[in-house]
Amino acid sequence: MEAVGQDLTQVAPNRRVLLLPHCLRPSETCLGKYTKEGLQCPEDCLEKCVIHRFRQEALRLGYAGVCVAAGGAMALRFVKQHQPRGIVAVACAQELALGVEGVKQMSQEGLDPAIIIIPLHKDGCIDTEVDAQEVLRTINLMPK
Repeated sequence: MEAVGQDLTQVAPNRRVLLLPHCLRPSETCLGKYTKEGLQCPEDCLEKCVIHRFRQEALRLGYAGVCVAAGGAMALRFVKQHQPRGIVAVACAQELALGVEGVKQMSQEGLDPAIIIIPLHKDGCIDTEVDAQEVLRTINLMPK
């Protein structure tokens, strides 16, 4: 986990977004559908994958949004649309670097959110893995 910019604990959950890579989905069993907003899980999804767990926890806490992105451009579009004060981002090293650079460019336009980045343990664009406990702990960081 790496922090960029401000302290996330200074940002209320309703001013945060969660960015997840679509590659965390279980490729063989996921019933999610891709839209221009990213991977959308069905309302009645019974798959208890990490995407489902992370999304449910962030929304339970009142996060402004969750984007399961197929790439960095989609995630940056989501950030620009939501204008969050805090971002929790999970991705491979390459996408994280591009994403942080993109958000820094937005900072020149007045958006300067706190960002916590959590890299994948196993990448490769399909059936990737991340430390789920670390992501859940980060999602749950609360204002001091």
